Amino acid sequence: MNLSTIKSMLGPLENTPKMPVLFLGHGSPMNAIEENEFVKGFRKVSDQIATPKAILVISAHWETKGTQVTAMQNPPTIHDFGGFPKALYEVEYPAPGSPELAKGVQELVHSTDVHLDDKWGLDHGAWTVIRHMYPEANIPVVQLSLDYYKTPKQHYELAQELSKLREKGILIVGSGNIVHNLRMVHWQKMNENYGYDWAIEASEKIKQNILSGNHDELINFSQMGKSFQLAIPTPEHYLPLLYTLALQGKNEELALFNDSYLAGSLTMTSVKIG
Repeated sequence: MNLSTIKSMLGPLENTPKMPVLFLGHGSPMNAIEENEFVKGFRKVSDQIATPKAILVISAHWETKGTQVTAMQNPPTIHDFGGFPKALYEVEYPAPGSPELAKGVQELVHSTDVHLDDKWGLDHGAWTVIRHMYPEANIPVVQLSLDYYKTPKQHYELAQELSKLREKGILIVGSGNIVHNLRMVHWQKMNENYGYDWAIEASEKIKQNILSGNHDELINFSQMGKSFQLAIPTPEHYLPLLYTLALQGKNEELALFNDSYLAGSLTMTSVKIG
């Protein structure tokens, strides 16, 4: 598909300099209302890039049968968690949606059918981080789901089909956590930069592969040994990283930020490309 066809689907979106692409370690939903080093990192990275015309988020918290994209004009704020203070449930992030961008995504992806969704909205993988980057909620936000039937390689290849969006002013954001094992959280060290040995081993190997551009090992994470099995017991928080890395162009700059451990079995490591 050529850029003129994409332009017709995305309406007023003109060609722009190539937008960066991000992976954000979103961590606890409480980051939405707390002031800490991580939300400062989210704000700092937004200051480093041009204001996007729209945002496409791939969140760990929207897994579906098949691939879906939110296509409503006003996506609701989803409070998809339990046991947190009332103040967190009162937060709304009323960013508009973009049916035009949703249709553009649908047409760009050829490897699978993309279904337009009118029921989901913005889950906490999206709004808890984006509200710090764009607090006025005036930039359209669309979410793309994770099809839990796809292999990591299929997710990576699907992401590559979205590359033209970066030339239309669209900021693409993967949101998850690279190391994410809630069953092994050390609750007494919840607010400390502390990692178990296996978490440090897996994280360091993953970061080495990110920085060296060795995407094959990152795609084949399930074959990388015991530390990876503990760090990624289920793939949904890791897969958004593959969406981000798949969009890396040749010789594009890459930087890590928010590179910390939490509670032994979590990392907040985030990635900026471009």
